[in-house]
Amino acid sequence: MTHGVEIEVGKHRLIIETGKMAKQADGAVVVRYGDTIVLTTVCSAKELPEEPIDFFPLTVNYMERTYAAGKIPGGFFKREGKPTEKEVLGSRIIDRPIRPLFPRDYFFETQVIAMVLSHDKERDSDIFGIIGASAALMISDIPFNGPVGAVRIGYTDGEFIINPTVTELEDSLMNMVVAGTETAITTIEGSFREVSEEVVEKALEIAHREIKRIVEVQKRFALEVGKPKREFTPLEVPETLEREIEKEILDDIRRLNNIPDKLERKEFFESIIERVKEKYPEDERIIHRIVEDIRKREMRRQILEEGKRVDGRTPDEIRPISCEIGLLPRVHGSALFTRGQTQALCTVTLGTKEDEQRIEELIGEGFKSFMVHYNFPPFSTGEIRPLRAPGRREIGHGALAERSLLAVIPSEDEFPYTIRVVSDILESNGSSSMATVCGASLAMMDCGIPIKRHVAGVALGLVKEDDRFVILTDIAGDEDHYGDMDFKVAGTRQGITGIQLDTKIQNLTLTELREALRKAREARYYILDIMEMTIKEPRPDVSRYAPKLYVMNVPKNKIGDIIGPGGKVIRGIIDETGAKVEITPDGKVVISGPEREVVEKAAERIRNIVEDVEIGQVFTGRVTRVAPFGAFVEIRPGKEGLVHISQLAPYRIKRVEDVVKVGDEIVVKVIGVDDLGRISLSRKAVLENKP
Repeated sequence: MTHGVEIEVGKHRLIIETGKMAKQADGAVVVRYGDTIVLTTVCSAKELPEEPIDFFPLTVNYMERTYAAGKIPGGFFKREGKPTEKEVLGSRIIDRPIRPLFPRDYFFETQVIAMVLSHDKERDSDIFGIIGASAALMISDIPFNGPVGAVRIGYTDGEFIINPTVTELEDSLMNMVVAGTETAITTIEGSFREVSEEVVEKALEIAHREIKRIVEVQKRFALEVGKPKREFTPLEVPETLEREIEKEILDDIRRLNNIPDKLERKEFFESIIERVKEKYPEDERIIHRIVEDIRKREMRRQILEEGKRVDGRTPDEIRPISCEIGLLPRVHGSALFTRGQTQALCTVTLGTKEDEQRIEELIGEGFKSFMVHYNFPPFSTGEIRPLRAPGRREIGHGALAERSLLAVIPSEDEFPYTIRVVSDILESNGSSSMATVCGASLAMMDCGIPIKRHVAGVALGLVKEDDRFVILTDIAGDEDHYGDMDFKVAGTRQGITGIQLDTKIQNLTLTELREALRKAREARYYILDIMEMTIKEPRPDVSRYAPKLYVMNVPKNKIGDIIGPGGKVIRGIIDETGAKVEITPDGKVVISGPEREVVEKAAERIRNIVEDVEIGQVFTGRVTRVAPFGAFVEIRPGKEGLVHISQLAPYRIKRVEDVVKVGDEIVVKVIGVDDLGRISLSRKAVLENKP
């Protein structure tokens, strides 16, 4: 039997149903919004893994079936393959709001699958995966401290738009996904066109108001059709054992929390763990849990009571920053950005239009000319692990940096290059994605890309106990791990360009978010000051190793003249100059080559073709063929005129061949152009004008 609930959100009704599809899953719902339909299922193992684990094995997969938009997959294999970048990002945005809401000791393997079954090509469907995952968990027997709601927010002409369409987002100053519970916002993911903190705060207020309504309808849904939650046995930690271990290691933990260097801290912590394991032959998970909890409590106490962080900084203090540009001589642009023990090597490569990335999505097809790719090699944390394809984290961090930089990237008309930025993280101790933003901004200026201004990013954390809270600026790895919030904010001096928020608590207030945004702005300005001391404006020209481009627009009726019969003219230009020439149907011509001279030579050839010939102009042309009545002379590539036999010389001649032959170069003057565009030339007029 089908059962459903619905609520008005934005311009459509949000409908949540269960009982028709995927009935063997532990929980399954269909979320409908307009003509977009997402089926979300959840399943959780009934037995624990054979090998004891101390983490929650949750897997989230968001899948866009191409049939949902009436399409057949491109490529050789006509079926969906590995997840696209869009699907990976969709999986992450579903995972992040729900993961903290499972019980701490729930170690049963759990899988969430969100499948897009129908797509209206108007809106992104990822937020309906978040709502579907929450609703499916709520009606299942899987323990879950939800529900969670989510909306997308746009902002145009001073008005906020709930769940905007793709068309509306084209003019929007923000594209922000907000997820949360009834009591707090827990996840934010967004890109902005230099928007003020005040506008973001207002958007969050509106978003949370809608989220509360979506949460309420899910609670009613669960009361009506939800299953009783299954029982599970939490990991039991004997209080007496915890007190005994705390008494023994407390001094060492306090010493540990005052070691500035990450690797030294790691080694010392491992030695404490090993010492405790040797003395107490308990379950290793219990020992590790106790020591971790003591470390966490002490780190948080030290911040709240003493205002002192693990590396000795005050809450608002930013780690030492250094910037270097132009350190790789043959790349088109490079920068090394170091903040504390986090270091990003960013490089820029420029390409032509044929280097653009083709994007196939349910919404439609397109091309991407700006890309940021983030790599996280194991040596960055002193570890050893196999090198494989980029993981979800790497794809997510690259996408965050890319969104944060988009606001300053020049238009295609202004800078027609394809831009690829690569960030290789050489050291990592927190906030490497924001180091990527800073390093990429520096590298693009070093490359000579006319970006509007620098973009900088910083990550903020939170330690909150009851009514006491401290916001931490520029968090390190341990502060992310043991803290309550990871809030990344990127932007320029004009405003915010990118945000990502993840929290582990359900009582984060808008007041605390407002304070965090203020501190992020102060930190951003400080970092921008340092970056601008390294390079304040883009270099005047691109690297000499980068391809040179020139863009010109020609009348549509001249495209055929440039191409010529069977492509003869354009091939001749390419062969003669060594340049590449690309022409779009609207008359845009992109010329590229290894040297500026090559590009200019090809551009001049094309200008000669498309420019109209006027009476009185003089050209040096080549005789292409002769006839009894005159000679045909090519005055521009693909453009010929006729020199009548009477116009070959200032005297009477009997045969054309007596004066010129094929291949000769002669100087001629335009003496006429008829209605059909046929050109009449005269050699005689030029000779008669000679002194």
